[in-house]
Amino acid sequence: MSTHPLWQRYQDLKNAEPRLRIRDAAARIGVAEGELVAHDPAARRLRPDWAPLLGGLKAAGPLLALTRNEAAVHEKTGVYDHLQIDGAIGLALNPEIDLRLFLSQWAHAFAVGGERPSLQIFDRHGDAVHKVYATDRSDRAALAALFDAFAAEPAPVVPEPRAATAEKPDAGIDVEAFRSEWRALTDTHEFFGLTRRHGVTRTQALRLAPEGYAEETGVGAVDAVLTRAAADGLPIMVFVANPGCVQIHTGPVHRIVPMGPWLNVLDEGFNLHLRMDLFDRAWVVRKPTSDGTVTSLECFDRDGTLLVQFFGERKPGKPELPAWTALADSLAAIAPGTPREEASHA
Repeated sequence: MSTHPLWQRYQDLKNAEPRLRIRDAAARIGVAEGELVAHDPAARRLRPDWAPLLGGLKAAGPLLALTRNEAAVHEKTGVYDHLQIDGAIGLALNPEIDLRLFLSQWAHAFAVGGERPSLQIFDRHGDAVHKVYATDRSDRAALAALFDAFAAEPAPVVPEPRAATAEKPDAGIDVEAFRSEWRALTDTHEFFGLTRRHGVTRTQALRLAPEGYAEETGVGAVDAVLTRAAADGLPIMVFVANPGCVQIHTGPVHRIVPMGPWLNVLDEGFNLHLRMDLFDRAWVVRKPTSDGTVTSLECFDRDGTLLVQFFGERKPGKPELPAWTALADSLAAIAPGTPREEASHA
């Protein structure tokens, strides 16, 4: 079978730049990543029967889960267990593999062979929403059998264009009602409904927040959170999301490694890669709940896309850790524009 011209262009780029990631190569070529993967000779299209496909991953044992957006990559190793799917919403609730799945955004699935076989899932725009890779401890025969059971006829990925969305003018928002409802929250999960009811974007919500509930800080606050949490042994929660998936790490972080524009956590079982030159704004956000105030650091790119969120480790029914509250409160003193190396020692 002859190589598709699109895949050949990718191979030419890889030969010239062996470390080039397929997502970046696709952008360089001017296509979506899923469009490129569809022409990979080692890729097989799978039926998008999400519940049984994901449920079958448990038999393969420990796998690496990867969820990313433009500036953040979140990798966790563990077993795909305790999967719950209700219509278009899915959950995987495990100490390692902790996911929130928005299946209405999922469109294409591929099994990709090679040294590290993987399941790769893309949305209707051709962007990756979730990937699952074999590890040295995986049952690769079980993974191959799962892929065989869901094999489908080859078909190209034809990306749908994204619809442009405009932010509602502040003058069209009942700001006092919005602030009153924010102060009346009893659970952090109610925040999405609050923004949807008032038709505000997330960054707009933070700008219009009640006094004391959202304070802008510098993006260097990310360095400060990771560096201090590692030094103090403070367990944290790290959320990385795209429209189709949220992936969560709960626990300590240890090895914080800057590499050029990237800030990395390189721990056993958890890797986090943050491309800090794409971070534009950061906010310390406080939401009232029935368990007390929950504080987070939320980071955005220049388009207002949420890149990563940090919380202190917390379980429902328990207040947040006082050490996390103190650390988060201290971040508000980092001025926007503060150099990262200064922020991490502020």
